[in-house]
Amino acid sequence: MSEFVKIVEVGPRDGLQNEKTPLTLQQRKALILDLMKTGLKSIEAGSCVSAKWVPQMADSDALFAQLPKDPDIQFSLLTPNLKGFEAARAAGCQEVAVFTAASESFTRKNINCSIDESFEKFADVLAAAKAGGIKVRGYVSCMADCPYEGAIAPAQVAKVSKRLLDMGCYEVSLGETIGTATPDRVKKVWEACLAEIDSSVLAGHFHNTYGMAIANVYQSLLQGIRVFDSSIAGLGGCPYAKGASGNVSTEDLYYLLSGMGFATGINLDALMHASQNISQVLNRANPSNYANAYWQTRCA
Repeated sequence: MSEFVKIVEVGPRDGLQNEKTPLTLQQRKALILDLMKTGLKSIEAGSCVSAKWVPQMADSDALFAQLPKDPDIQFSLLTPNLKGFEAARAAGCQEVAVFTAASESFTRKNINCSIDESFEKFADVLAAAKAGGIKVRGYVSCMADCPYEGAIAPAQVAKVSKRLLDMGCYEVSLGETIGTATPDRVKKVWEACLAEIDSSVLAGHFHNTYGMAIANVYQSLLQGIRVFDSSIAGLGGCPYAKGASGNVSTEDLYYLLSGMGFATGINLDALMHASQNISQVLNRANPSNYANAYWQTRCA
């Protein structure tokens, strides 16, 4: 039996929150319904943050409440603080995510506090989640570089990641936020983390600004990582990292994993349908190499 690699689809949240074209609640729901047909088992549905700061994620709790429940699919919501967590819990969410960074400067720009202060905010969320039997996933931005500080020491990434796990996160996703890293540097980050943390609770989250996302995923696979975040049609970017492009596309990640013999559980036809639909809704070209090759072959 092929070894399974878990894909966490972050398009409806990390993707759409950074797209210039805001979608309606029903358009966002349609995207998630398409994704539910693909075989993906983990989908980040939205973010319970202030609509003033992230208008693309407005009413994520209401959107979540409208989603059909499927016992085989784990939906999650990003919750930066206790207020966001309470909104997610009221909507029936059983998994939330918290986020910080390995860079002090990025943390202050992103969530207006220091790394230590971000952990103080998480303490209440994690305590409430534990009491309610709700899973918490952690995100660490700037695993390699920060747009303000430059290179980040791998030991610092490991320190922040372990701290999240020690607080109660079941899994921590390391974000290569601005897409500048190359595989040799990614390897050093994983080596530092794996010296203290088991690979089973770590995930990779790569952006494709310099075309290195798939190469960095490949290096991560060699290091034993078996969970990756990706975004349908390469949606996204980063509002605090000028020039950063979208997440690695789910289509390209599927092609790499399936070509290497890993199991993903993905239905290719459904995945391409979802990819085509959201690209048309946003009226933009799909940056996925695999998606473009797929449609050219089909139309030839």
